[in-house]
Amino acid sequence: MSDSGTLLEPAVLITIIGETVLKDRIVKLLKSHNVSGYTISQVQGEGGHGRRLADLAGYNTNIEIKTIVSLEASDAILCALKQEQGKHALIAFRHNIEAFY
Repeated sequence: MSDSGTLLEPAVLITIIGETVLKDRIVKLLKSHNVSGYTISQVQGEGGHGRRLADLAGYNTNIEIKTIVSLEASDAILCALKQEQGKHALIAFRHNIEAFY
C-alpha cells in the first residue's frame, strides 16, 4: 500500500473513549510516554455505562482522544489505561497504520 516515494513508517493509532473527568490523567499518561501530539473531541454514545449525551459540559460527558505512537508505547499506554477501566467508563483500542509524524 505504501509508495516507495513516501516517507510513511509503521505506527499505531490509539483511540481512547472515556469520561471527561479522565482527560487530565490521560493527557499526563500520554506525555509520560513522550507522545508528540494528540487530538481530543467531545463525543456522544451509549454503552455499558449508559448513555452519554454531552448535554452539560463536564457532566455525563465523554471524550475521545486519538494519538499515533510506536507499538511499544501503545503497549505501555493501554496497560496503564486498563487499570482505570473498573473505576470509570473507558474503552481503548489500537490500529496498525502507516503514517508520517
